[in-house]
Amino acid sequence: MTGLPERRAIISGIGISRIGRRTGIPGLDLTVEASRQAIADAGLRPEDIDGVATLGDTPVKAACDALGLAPNYLGGGIDTGGLLSPVMSAVAAVDTGRARHVLVYRTVQMIGGAVLPDGAAPHLEGAGLSPTPDGNGSGPVYPARDGLAGGMDELMGAHAYSAANWLAMHCRRHMHLYGTTKEQLGALAVNSRRNAGLNPAAVFQTPITLDDYLSARLISEPFGLLDCDVPIDGSIALVVSVADHATACEHPVRVEAMGGSTGPGGWYLRPDYPRMASYDAAAELWSRTDLRPADVDFAEVYDGFTFLALAWLEAFGFCGEGEAGPFVADPGRIALEGSFPINTYGGQLSAGRMHGYWIVHEACLQLRGQAGERQLDRHQVAAVGAGGGPIAGALLLRAG
Repeated sequence: MTGLPERRAIISGIGISRIGRRTGIPGLDLTVEASRQAIADAGLRPEDIDGVATLGDTPVKAACDALGLAPNYLGGGIDTGGLLSPVMSAVAAVDTGRARHVLVYRTVQMIGGAVLPDGAAPHLEGAGLSPTPDGNGSGPVYPARDGLAGGMDELMGAHAYSAANWLAMHCRRHMHLYGTTKEQLGALAVNSRRNAGLNPAAVFQTPITLDDYLSARLISEPFGLLDCDVPIDGSIALVVSVADHATACEHPVRVEAMGGSTGPGGWYLRPDYPRMASYDAAAELWSRTDLRPADVDFAEVYDGFTFLALAWLEAFGFCGEGEAGPFVADPGRIALEGSFPINTYGGQLSAGRMHGYWIVHEACLQLRGQAGERQLDRHQVAAVGAGGGPIAGALLLRAG
């Protein structure tokens, strides 16, 4: 599998801006903070950056002007890598020689943080991943009304206007099939807050109890307030570089494998519901590496809602189908000192919602041995899973 594009790319630098709620700091300023950190961390200067990729928040031109960048390659939007599409497009760009060093950033500001603010729907070039399953590829065939918006008319007609509503249905179905409980979801939330207490950048650090979780106000049954991620202001940036730059940067992180999926089955049209695109992304990832789930030391998984973290654990194969509830309820397993720690920085539930980019940042910190009080003893291989519903991207990262 040495011919895969990800084997010829590294994450050479990472950066994080100030993080907070209602800070009033312009998005451009946050983007510049994180990006300058990432570029310097990669051992580079702004003039070395010849590519930029983003989901589409801070306009690329504004960011480039502020940073003094003149990129040859631009990537962005959502494609088969879901929220991680810009990272995957950067990997493809350095693999094909379109760039040597690609700056990737994600910036959010409380309510908002648009993915495609101008209404465009770009598709990334040459991401190196298999196409969305349509009957002509290796994946399953889904109903004709699939895609990212599949089933949205029916959901709107049922007054299900929010992802909280849509994913609550997934969670309720999982509870019905496998006996998953609120207390198990709560164990994840409590563990995340405990980890956040060791993260100076996390917006919520005060410990919570299971009783606190269970008594939180209802949002969309079975989700209460503490099942939901925390909107913040902030920016995360990273630099994806050609692999030969590993000798010139201080802390390279190697990209072992990647996988992604956007759209098959929409929000509820999959024949294997309540599975999500995370299963397709994880399956593709494992098809691109000889490593197996047992080789992974820890996981940083998307937790826009508590249930999404459980879904990712099952999708990656870290536990069996329907077993994620008991898996996370065992504190000896998922805690920092446990056998399989997850969301070591506090997750989106407590640290703050960065749409999957803080989990990449944290995975890199752990692999580099730079996570401070929350540093894990075992930190050679990390699994990263971002997204929910029909949006999913997965990375397998290794210490350099």
